[in-house]
Order: sequence, then structure tokens, then C-alpha cells
Amino acid sequence: MEYLSTRGLSGSKRFLDVLLEGLASDGGLYVPASYPQVDTATLERWRSIYHQQGYAELAFQILRLYIDDIPEAELRALCTKTYTEDVFETGEIVPLRHIENGLWLEALSNGPTFAFKDMGMQLLGYLFEYALARQGYTLNILGATSGDTGSAAEYAMRGKKGVRVFMTSPVGRMSAFQRAQMFSLTDDNIVNIAIEGDFDTCQDLVKAVSHDANFKHRYRIGAVNSINWARLLAQVVYYFAGYFQATESHAHPDSSRGESIVAPTKVSFAIPSGNFGNACAGHIARSMGLPIDKLVVATNENDVLDEFFRSGMYRVRPGAQTYATSSPSMDISKASNFERFVFDMLGRDSGRVRALFIQTLVNTGYFDLSRSAAFQDLGSRFGFVSGKSTHADRIATIRDTQERHAMLIDPHTADGVTVARRYQQPDVPMIVLETALPVKFAETIIEAVGTPPPRPTRCEGLEDLPQSVITLPASVDALRDCIARHCPEL
Repeated sequence: MEYLSTRGLSGSKRFLDVLLEGLASDGGLYVPASYPQVDTATLERWRSIYHQQGYAELAFQILRLYIDDIPEAELRALCTKTYTEDVFETGEIVPLRHIENGLWLEALSNGPTFAFKDMGMQLLGYLFEYALARQGYTLNILGATSGDTGSAAEYAMRGKKGVRVFMTSPVGRMSAFQRAQMFSLTDDNIVNIAIEGDFDTCQDLVKAVSHDANFKHRYRIGAVNSINWARLLAQVVYYFAGYFQATESHAHPDSSRGESIVAPTKVSFAIPSGNFGNACAGHIARSMGLPIDKLVVATNENDVLDEFFRSGMYRVRPGAQTYATSSPSMDISKASNFERFVFDMLGRDSGRVRALFIQTLVNTGYFDLSRSAAFQDLGSRFGFVSGKSTHADRIATIRDTQERHAMLIDPHTADGVTVARRYQQPDVPMIVLETALPVKFAETIIEAVGTPPPRPTRCEGLEDLPQSVITLPASVDALRDCIARHCPEL
């Protein structure tokens, strides 16, 4: 499998190249030269594999289509080591739970940091360690987080040989639990950096450092955000797992109606969305042939993605217009992974993508595709629809789901449930992708249901641990200086 940049960088790469490089040198994102196609026979074979051999083997079957420079036996071993009951506290890894009337929740937050980011990040940690050992050098990972990516990356990389993590986050924009998860880590290879600005500021700084070719080479800078293709690829797997569970040949009881649900041929997914990585993984699964009807993009008040899917206008918000909300991991107004989808939407025209993201977006702050034929065919061709959820919506949804179904969900998942209900269809299961466990957002949960969320025993006393973080101004030079102080030049 060869990989290319969305912005037309000449020359193709192999998987291990794009794994370690992260962002392409021309500023684009790596994508496979084509998406492998999965037919009905393969889907049914994978269904049997998933139920008989488990999630790790399903992951191997999918990843091997994209990774041909790691021997299959070694790739299978990496998957087996990643997706275990010990790490995810359930042998099912991503169990499906029924909410009501064909509305399902896919539990993706059973990992060590209680967020769906663990699904990709845990594998990424082992892939990095494997690749670095094989090539004999170290890597300094630079990332930005609005809440969950940072802790997932740090827990996946802590103690890994040859890897150091520099994770930026916006000052005061994460929950107390999220800050404690990150800042309480004392591993020598973890460096937390709080930036005076919002998440988009952090993301811009990370990209600016990554665009500095000399600095990137000198300090071996890599990426773990969903701009890294390997992490996005790992997330594709749980779309297949969700589909297999929702379309089982045996009937599932529908407790709300006392009936049985007949297995359908298609499903829809609702995805709480900020940086578009999770939704992009769904787009890839659908492009491979997974029978997905709708991909429902659910945003909070920071609705740049909802605006695009409704109007064709992609308009980046300045920091002053990026709201701090009660679903903070989605407080993003510049969706990095969106470029991968635009590349596919425009027929993989790298010249046009380059013009949109380097010229039009930079000069005007927006681009408008509303009149393009590609946008007119958006729903039928790619399945995307969207909607926005507000603070009042998520509070009401958390309360309703708890009162009627005894199921407590976090604020981001509540955004997904809120918007999913607008697009439900008879006989097409709607699967909401869980974002995190409620314990990470206790203040909002208390507002919604009046009591704090249950606390897993493994995080008792977390906020009371000493915390270590470096605070920096929103300056590329300051960030580069911080990295240089903490690691030797190569």
C-alpha cells in the first residue's frame, strides 16, 4: 500500500514512513492511494472472525489491508497485545448497548483514560515502539489536545522505548479530571505544556513546528493527533465491530416495545465531532464498502462542521468566537482531519485542495463549496448529515437517558444522542459512538442528574496527586525552545 499527501507532495510513502512522519512535508495529510474494497463475503467472514476470535483479530484483518511493510505475524502480535481485556476491562472491547427503538450506544471508553481516543492511541504506542526499535532511533511526539487526546497519548506512550511526548493544551479549557489525568504523570518521557490560548491556538503551534523542516528533522518530531494516519486507521475497526453487533442474525429484544429487532442490511452512525478524526474514520469504513446509510456529524455550539454540511461553507472561527462549552473536547473551530474528506470529496484533486487550504482559507478565513457538484451529491455519495447540540440539549439528554433507561452518558455522547434522534429511520439501527465516561465531566453530570457520576476505583484520588505542567505563551519560538531544552539535538 502506498500513501500520498492531500496537497500533492511528489513521491509515495509506505506505512512506516507516514507513521513516523505524521504531517506531510507540504503541510498535507497522508491518505492511502486507494481504499481497499470489502465485499459481502469478506464482511461475513470478518463477522465470524470478530465473534469467534475477538476484536484484536478483526483489527489485524483490517489493518493488514493498509500495512504491508510490517510482517503479518508481527502485526497480528501488535494487535493482540493492544486489545486485551486487561487494558479495556471487557473482553468485548467495544460492546453495543441498546438505548431505545433502534438507538444504540457503542461503548468506546473502556480503556485506561476512559475515552474513545484509547482505541487508536493504545495501538499507536506499540506501533511507534516497534518502528523505532526496527529503525534504531528516537521520536519526539508533539501534539495538541482539547481534553482526551492528550491523556490517551500519554498513557499509551508512557514507558515506551525511544518515545518522548510533548503535549500542548489550552489553559483553563479542560475539566479538572482531564487536567489531573495528564498533569499528574511523572514519567520522564512525558512533558505537559499549557498554552495561553484555545485549542486551535495549540493546534496551529503544533503545525507550525511540524512545518519547520529543519527543526522537525533535527529533533525527530512526530504526531499522535488524528492527523497521524495510523491512529485514524485504528479507529476504522470499531465501525466494523459496531456494524457486526447491530446486524446479528439473532434478534435483539427491544425492551421498550416488547418486540424483536430484525437484522437490517445497513446501519447509521452518530459521531460527536470536533476535529473530524472520528467522523473521517467512518468515512473510510464506508468508502471500503461497510454498509453505512448515514454518518451523522454532531457538533456542540462550535458548529463549523455542521455549517459546512448544511451550507457548503467551511468557515474557521477566530479564537474569540470559539466558545468554551460543557462538551469541551469538541470546542474546536478548525477541523484538521476535514482536509482528508475534502480531498476525497473533490475527486482527490490535490491542486484544488492545496488552493483551498493554503490560499483561500488562509486569505479569507473560509471557503465555499455550496455550488460545486461534489457538494450537491454530498448526502447520496458520502452519507453525511449533521446537527448541532447546545448546553440545554445535552443536559436534557443526559437527564432523560438516565431517568428512562438508567444509562448515564457524558456530555459529548449526549450531543451525539441528541442529534442522532433527528435522523433515525425505521429498521436502520442508529449507533452513537460513545466519547468518554461521565466521570471526566462531573460538574455537568451533577447539573443534569443531581449526583456525581460513579468513579472507577483506578482513578480514586486522581485530582489530589501533584501536577506538573509548563505554561507558555502562544508563541512558536517558545514552544520550539521548550522542546530543545528537554531533548538532545539529533
